[in-house]
Amino acid sequence: MTDLVYFGTSNRKLAKTRTATFLIPSGHTCPGANECLSKFDRAKNKIVDGKNQEFRCYMASQEAAFPSIRRSADKNLAKLKAAKSELAIAELLHDSLPGNFWKNIRIHSGGDFFNAAYFKAWCRVANRNPERLFYAYTKSLPLWIANKDYIPRNLVLTASVGGKWDSLISQHDLKYAVVVYHPDVASKLTLEVDHDDSLARDPDVKAFALLLHGVQKAGSEASEAIKRLKKEAVKFSYGKPSAHSVNES
Repeated sequence: MTDLVYFGTSNRKLAKTRTATFLIPSGHTCPGANECLSKFDRAKNKIVDGKNQEFRCYMASQEAAFPSIRRSADKNLAKLKAAKSELAIAELLHDSLPGNFWKNIRIHSGGDFFNAAYFKAWCRVANRNPERLFYAYTKSLPLWIANKDYIPRNLVLTASVGGKWDSLISQHDLKYAVVVYHPDVASKLTLEVDHDDSLARDPDVKAFALLLHGVQKAGSEASEAIKRLKKEAVKFSYGKPSAHSVNES
């Protein structure tokens, strides 16, 4: 177990979906992040926001609040970097997968595909486990496009709007999700709000919305939106994700 990476149990959002989650440090591994760019600075022991940040990354705030989540993310990234090659990373991830009860694997409850070897390693893992469904939100769109023919059918990707390469979404007809500050905005965009990742997992769904959640910077528009959601009793918070390892489940 000491040589494996950690897969966690899901929060209330995914509790009934038999989904295991994998995370690495948010922001630090997100080359395409822009509007959501925030990261927990380990040296300064605080959240640091990107210059174009409009709302804080949910998992960055979770890393700040819960050392156990931060430790799991850091350990996972260290083991991935130690693996070095695409094949070695793929073997590490495959060997670390939890038991068959976990039929869905959400890649990156925190973090993103940070280079080609890592992206292709996940493609290898999905291809090797056709009985499972793997899925991920990503802003690393150039990696997706460059390796489009390499992606197996059971790896479902969703472009997360608000990144550096948003223009590639329409150019390449990519599935996408947009964060909205209120359900009314989703209605105006004629997008359904995904509360349990069922739309993210469905390869036939082309676009959907996600409600803003997480701890937001005081005084920001996002913070005011959270206050409105709470005041109107809108369901938008799904609880703390677990850092408990499910590798032996």
